[in-house]
Amino acid sequence: MAAFRIVSRNDPNVPYPRTWREIPQPVKPRAMSSGGKRRLLRSALKSTGLAALLAALGWGGIELAAMLQGSPKTISRAAESVPLKDIVLTTDGVLDRAWIVRTLALPKEATLVGLDLYQLRARLLASGQVRLATLTRNFPSTLSVSLSERSPIVRVMAQIGAAKPRMLLVARDGTVFEGVDFDPHMIETLPWLDGITLTRSGDTFTPVAGMETVSVLLAKAKLEAEHLYRDWEVVSLERLESDHEIEVRAKRIDKIVFSTREDYFRQLARLDSLLDAARAHTDAPIRVVNLAIGAQVPVAFADPALTPASAVPRPKPTPFSLPAFPNLQNPSKL
Repeated sequence: MAAFRIVSRNDPNVPYPRTWREIPQPVKPRAMSSGGKRRLLRSALKSTGLAALLAALGWGGIELAAMLQGSPKTISRAAESVPLKDIVLTTDGVLDRAWIVRTLALPKEATLVGLDLYQLRARLLASGQVRLATLTRNFPSTLSVSLSERSPIVRVMAQIGAAKPRMLLVARDGTVFEGVDFDPHMIETLPWLDGITLTRSGDTFTPVAGMETVSVLLAKAKLEAEHLYRDWEVVSLERLESDHEIEVRAKRIDKIVFSTREDYFRQLARLDSLLDAARAHTDAPIRVVNLAIGAQVPVAFADPALTPASAVPRPKPTPFSLPAFPNLQNPSKL
C-alpha cells in the first residue's frame, strides 16, 4: 500500500519560491537581430584593433629604448659608412651644380654624416656672389644646397698687386665679386664704376659705400628710360659723399649730373626732353647737363657757339674727362 507524505508549508526542509521571478519559465530566448549582430561585431573589431595598436606601441617603445641605450655607436657607424652620392642645387640665380661641386671640393670618400656644413657654407659665401646659403642633409646619401645670389648693377676694373687688371662686378649692397656664369651680353650692358677706391679685407673686398643710392638711379633709368640708360657708359661716385651728386658719362654726353636729393624720375624726364630739343637743332655733342640745380637745367655744348649764355652756369663748368672705360686705363690698385 502506497504511503503519502503530507508536506507542511512551514517545513524548513522543502525549498519554495519566494517571488514569481524564481519560478522556472521554460520559454525559448528571442533570436538576435541583424543590427545587433553588426554592432556586436563592430565592437569586437574595435577592441581587437585597440589591443593590437597598444601591443605595437609597446613593442616599438621597447625597441627604441634598446636602440638608444644599447647601440648608438652601431647606428653612427652604419650611417658613416654610406658615401655621399648626390648634391641637389636650388638657386634663384645663375650658378649651376658644377660650380657647387668645384667650390665645395668634397673628397670622393665623403659621407653625409661626416660633412662639416658650417665650413662648406663658408666656402660658398666666400665667393661674394652667394648672398645666402643653406645646406641640408637628406639621408641616406644626398646633400641639398639652397642659394640666394647677388646680381651685379655695375662693373669695375681692378688691379691686385702686379697682376693684370681684371673686371669685377658690384652688387646693390656694395659687395664686389668676380661673377660666374652670367650672360656676357648682360654684363656688357652694365656701366663702369668710377670715383671709388677698392680696398681688401682679408680674402674679400670691402663693400663699396653708396651703392644703394646708385642702384635706385640705375634701376629707375633702366625701367623708365631705357633708351637713355643704354647709352650710359660710366657712373662716378666721386662727388656722392661731398655734394650728394652722381655723375654719369654717356656715349654723346661727357657729363650728366644727378642730385640724390631730388626725385630721379623727374630728372630723367627733364633729361629726355632736353636731349630731344637739343638734337632737333644741332648734332654737336653735349658736354655737360647739370640736373642737380633744379628745373633750370644748364647745358654746355662741345662747340661754345652753340651754348646759350643763359644756360651756362656760374662759374663756368669744367669739362668732365673720363675715358670710355676709366678703370681699364686707371684700375683701382689693391
